[in-house]
Order: sequence, then C-alpha cells, then structure tokens
Amino acid sequence: MTAETVFEGRILVNDRTTLGEGPGYDPNSDQIWWFDILNSKLHLLNASTRDRRIVSLPEMASAMAVVDERRHVIAMETGLYFHDVSTGALSLHAAIEPDNAVTRSNDARVHQSGAFWVGTMGKEAEDGAGAIYHVLAGKVTKIFDKVTIPNAICFSPDGATGYYVDSRINKLMRVPVDAETGLPDGPEEMFIDTSKKPGAMDGAICDGDGHIWNARFGAGVLDRYDASGKLVARFQLPARQPTCPAFIGRDGGWMMVTSASRDADVIEEPNAGFTFALVTGAKPRFDPAYRAF
Repeated sequence: MTAETVFEGRILVNDRTTLGEGPGYDPNSDQIWWFDILNSKLHLLNASTRDRRIVSLPEMASAMAVVDERRHVIAMETGLYFHDVSTGALSLHAAIEPDNAVTRSNDARVHQSGAFWVGTMGKEAEDGAGAIYHVLAGKVTKIFDKVTIPNAICFSPDGATGYYVDSRINKLMRVPVDAETGLPDGPEEMFIDTSKKPGAMDGAICDGDGHIWNARFGAGVLDRYDASGKLVARFQLPARQPTCPAFIGRDGGWMMVTSASRDADVIEEPNAGFTFALVTGAKPRFDPAYRAF
C-alpha cells in the first residue's frame, strides 16, 4: 500500500495564480521563480531576503532556465526569449511556432547537456495541437508531435532517460536519450499508466535517486514513483489543482509546488492558486543551465 502523508508544509506565497506553473530555483542567486501563465506574470522570490517581484510579460509564458549570471531564457508563446536579469529586457533567442496563434508554451525542463525540452499546447487544450521541442544553442528540433497537454518533462540523473506525459491521456512515457546532446536516441514506451485514476499527471521532477515526483492535478497530491515506476509515496496538498514541483533552497531541503485556481470554487477551496513548500526527504537535484551557444 502506498504511504500517504498529510500536508505538513507551509504556504510559500498566497498570491493567487490562475494557472501557476513552471517553478524553478537557482542556487547561485538563491532566486525562486514561477509563472501565472494565463495572466502573463513571472513571480520572483529571493529565498534568503524574501524580496519579491511580479513581472508583467508581453505574452503568456510558462517556464524559465538560467543561462548565466546575467541572463535567463523564458519559454513564451512564440519561442524562447533571453531575459536580462538586471534590466528585465527580453530578446528573441529561438522562435517556436511563432505563427501559430492557437498554441502557447507549457511544461519545459533542461537536460544535463544544456538542451531545453519545451512543450507547446493549444490555448484551449485543442486535441493534438501541441508538440515537444528540443532546443540547444538556438537550434529547434521537434521531437514529439500531436500532444494535447505536454507535462512531466524530466530526466534521469545520468541523462540517459527522458520522461513526459500528455495529461489528456495520463500515461507517462519513457524514452532513451543521448546524454551528450539531450536528443532521443530510441523509441518511446509507456512507463506508468494512470489513465484510470482520479486526476491528471501534471508537472514533474526527477530527484537525485532517480525517483519521479509528480503533481496530480485535480487530486490534490504530490506522488513519488521509484525508478521502476512503482508509486511509493503520496503527499497530500492543501489545494485540489497542484501543477508542478521544484527543489528550492541551496541545500534543496524544501520542495515547492505551484497550483491553479482556474475553475476552482475559491470559497470552498481557499488555497487554490497558492504556492506551497514542504519537506519530502528527497535527494535534491537542480536543473542545469541552458546552453545558449
């Protein structure tokens, strides 16, 4: 039987997001970030000083990665944009579906090679409108097509395995990956089938032991699967629509989880859209920097 843990964490931030997503952390700057996709907002929080900023963006955005101490790269509706840390200026780095008004970016994560896997989806979750792209040094390669809601993009610690899910289908896929380039180098296969269970597999991370931590949208839980795909732990969360986890803090002792309030009754669910933090005991692992050149 899967061990289930009552939420013993804290509300990290109680600014309500409509669709909180894309959490991340840079241990060098001690900066935490996440997005409110539908409102085109980037939330920034310094873990040490607690300084907070909310940045308005010109279009919907969903994920960010460190490039170097001066720049981030942000996955937005029309592609990857460099973000200047000091000025906030944005400049296009790599266009992704720039002429497709139907789609926007969604889940994304950096492979150990420095490649960014970036998912797209229809703004109204149109069937099969999205895809997953591999981006390295500005070169964009489509690697998976006809995806409705790409999520749970993450990688094993050795970089040899990639994972993703179409949340509409709820089957986590596994694919062999070239550890040097971050490109798939073999056929994908179904790894975990949760299609008959309540809720939907949303964002995920892979910890230092190769365990997969997945936010289950609609079920109010954070699930942990071991490297064989067995569900071994479940952490209750105080919101029904968790979206994605990330390790935070320089020692990685905490895990943050974003959530959504879209279609939620906030009177009955007062924590909907808040951002949470909890201690899981997992071996931490932070995303590497994106390799821009």
